Amino acid sequence: MQMEYGGKTVFGASVGILMLETQFPRIYGDIANAQTWPFPVHYRVVKGATPDLVVRNDPTKLVDAFITEGRALIEMGADGLTTNCGFLALIQDQVKDALGVPVATSSLMQIPMVQATLPAGKRVGVMTISKESLTSEHLRAAGAPTDTPVVGTDNGRIFTHGILNDLTEFDFADCRLDLLDAARDLVTNHKNIGAIVLECTNMVPYAADIRKLTGLPVYSIYSFVTWFQAGLVPRRFPLELDDPRLNLG
Repeated sequence: MQMEYGGKTVFGASVGILMLETQFPRIYGDIANAQTWPFPVHYRVVKGATPDLVVRNDPTKLVDAFITEGRALIEMGADGLTTNCGFLALIQDQVKDALGVPVATSSLMQIPMVQATLPAGKRVGVMTISKESLTSEHLRAAGAPTDTPVVGTDNGRIFTHGILNDLTEFDFADCRLDLLDAARDLVTNHKNIGAIVLECTNMVPYAADIRKLTGLPVYSIYSFVTWFQAGLVPRRFPLELDDPRLNLG
């Protein structure tokens, strides 16, 4: 007889996403568009955690609010948590230690892993929504070298302004151009870039275009969370063997 065990409210969604409080539109590919994910996810909004506060100010002031909503996600059924802002690397240790489940706050945490895949002489480059706000503390908290090459979309048409000021509408074609301009700057000004990590979770819809422009591998919160989820819910591969000892339930 195969036993089934409870302990959760909702089953089948292992990843919980802690969301900033926003109103700007979320297109397909964005972390907060639920259709982006090839698996079910949970969401919780952290009240008061605006893009401006988290990126341009001090997100550590909100750590208790993130922990509270993280607990709610775990009670709902999440087995691991992520967030929708790469700048939240600053609260990674506090959140994971308080919640006791795997936590992956920031896409920047991929930098050491991606660097390990690159040949000698090549480096990971980062594209961020705000170069002026991304400090060595953020990189250090993510386990990345503090001299990692970084470019931002700060001076672009709309991407940074639209998201950080939480506008209710803006032109996503202009966002795409902002991302391509930043990618071009990265590979032009840093000749040894071997791969790109996108800090901002709203950059995912443009990753394929960046790859096409630069010819480099591009990693994002999408690549990070799909990897993360694969460990929380490993794919089952049936063994075509008639052996009762292999029946693990």
